[in-house]
Amino acid sequence: MNEKTKKQLIPLHVSRFKKLGEEDFESFWEEAALKAQDEIYWFRKWDKVFSWDEDIFKWYIGGITNICYNCVDYNVKKGRAGRAAFIAESGETGEVNVVTYGQLLAMVKKYASALRGMGVKKGDPVAIYLPTCIESVVTMLACARVGAVHVAIFAGFSGKAVADRLKLSGAKFIFTQDTGSRRGKMIPLKKTIDQSLEIYSTEIKKVIVLNKSKNKEITMIRGRDIYWDEFLEMGKGSSSVVEKMESNEPLFLLPTSGTTATPKVTVHCHGGYQIYIHSMGKWIYNLRESDVWFCTSDIGWIVGHSYNVYGPLLCGCTSILYDGTPDYPGNDMWWDIIERNQVTGLWVSPTGVRGLMKIGINSAQKHDLGSVERIFSAGEVLNPPAWHWLQEEVFKNNIAVIDHMWQTESAGPLIGNPYGLSLLPIKPGSAAISVPGVEVDIVNEKTGHSMPPGEKGILVIKNPFPGLTPTLWKEHKRYLLEYWEKIPSTRVYYSGDAAYSDDDGYIWFVGRSDEVIKIAAHRIGTIEIENVLMAHPAVVESGVSGVPDELKGQVACAFVVLKNGYTPSEELKKELLLYVRKTIGPFVVIRGLEFVQMLPKTRSGKIMRRIMKAIWTKKDLGDLSTIEEEASVDEIIDAVKKMQKEGIIH
Repeated sequence: MNEKTKKQLIPLHVSRFKKLGEEDFESFWEEAALKAQDEIYWFRKWDKVFSWDEDIFKWYIGGITNICYNCVDYNVKKGRAGRAAFIAESGETGEVNVVTYGQLLAMVKKYASALRGMGVKKGDPVAIYLPTCIESVVTMLACARVGAVHVAIFAGFSGKAVADRLKLSGAKFIFTQDTGSRRGKMIPLKKTIDQSLEIYSTEIKKVIVLNKSKNKEITMIRGRDIYWDEFLEMGKGSSSVVEKMESNEPLFLLPTSGTTATPKVTVHCHGGYQIYIHSMGKWIYNLRESDVWFCTSDIGWIVGHSYNVYGPLLCGCTSILYDGTPDYPGNDMWWDIIERNQVTGLWVSPTGVRGLMKIGINSAQKHDLGSVERIFSAGEVLNPPAWHWLQEEVFKNNIAVIDHMWQTESAGPLIGNPYGLSLLPIKPGSAAISVPGVEVDIVNEKTGHSMPPGEKGILVIKNPFPGLTPTLWKEHKRYLLEYWEKIPSTRVYYSGDAAYSDDDGYIWFVGRSDEVIKIAAHRIGTIEIENVLMAHPAVVESGVSGVPDELKGQVACAFVVLKNGYTPSEELKKELLLYVRKTIGPFVVIRGLEFVQMLPKTRSGKIMRRIMKAIWTKKDLGDLSTIEEEASVDEIIDAVKKMQKEGIIH
């Protein structure tokens, strides 16, 4: 592609804006903070925008702020008191709760007083093991208000996973609920906390229990466990005033989701975090006050933090909080929410899209979705077949369905289509370009040399940006080793994601670095094979892993989920293998392919390819506490046994 065509693909004002960030990233992010002052208030302006001394970087040094003040108080001062801040809906109970900005301020103040009355001090880690609901997000905001550090834990994790996160964070206060519900099945949340504290024996000061189901059978330990109304009573006589925080003081801790075996506890700080997610909210999502924004994530994940809670509030819009699944009790839950609330912006994971695709087009067609202006997807690559289904079949090309990429460590998007600045041409399967203010490269993992277009390498980030975690909680040496010292003789941030760029500068992700399969002399990403399998009309989802091979070094194994109406057969299996061979080439050797009902995934929707590989290679499965459905592991085990029986593996 010649340079003239390339320039036309990315509008001049976008390329100029990106260039400013590459030429002087410090000045770029200072200007971003100055322009955001209408929505992000600083009690005291920073003395210096950026420093990077002794392997520690900081943003907006000396600046005094508080993200809770900007999310709540500042909105009320700007006349938004009567506007809905949150619409909380439970698919499980049918409960709907609308809270305005004015009501939110009153609730946050009440919770903040209670936190102080209970003995929570600035800097104390506070664990939140609650579903996505008004009480959980108000607790997050109240922690931020008093300078405590919240640690939201997905309310579906096992006692072991919760214990790990309590131990890693050092939290001494825990907020939970008596029971929750998933697909009509009772989830014993308080009991899980009790189990976690048996595993991790430590002195917990208080466990605060929201008695939502009025369950009288839960065990309450005298002196440690209290109910929610008792907690709120503790606020009498205590201040609700906003704690003024230096920009680099921690806001929250969040462990990574666990596609690898050991979670790393990321740290996000008041100043840089709010500037970054506000900027991405504007430049990528085009968030504005009039939006009704529906992010389908959970507050237990970084997406839930940034774009269920903080990002929408910083922009003054209405955010929908949904507790439930898209297909229970009805198979059109998300579509119904969109129609009833006149949703303008939708954020959904690729797993969510594939789930909707499996349910079928009919559930979408029952609803008027005309209010939706744009859709965003991240978490894994949005496979082209899933993109085509949502873009063309559901929304008839009337709006843009936009794939993008980010990490727990990055707080917000890293690679994306800058919809808020100008929508670029969409290439299905690509996350588009690096976002403004973040300079990336794709390099050889061993040498650090830049890779030419079309050649696979590792995505790296050349300089820090305000949303990037500046450390791992109490593990700074590990942070430097795993992120900044991974590639010899360079100081770049190692993302761990394998990718390549094309001639237009678009980035295409192919899997995590340890998921790239080396077949003889060829390197191919697991996602590339999965995309081809999903392009077949019978396939709704697939998972691929590389496994050892004596002759070729590695080959692929594949597990396939079929669409409704298709039946597993040897003929279909041969057809799929031939389809991959014809589409990618004969060098892609798939040792075995089996049909399953579900794939092993983390609770945030990422396919756990390491589990598939471990089963195949008869290795220890490691920690399974973050898995969505344990039955999915049994499916893979049975599939591998079938391959062994057929002589495919030994």
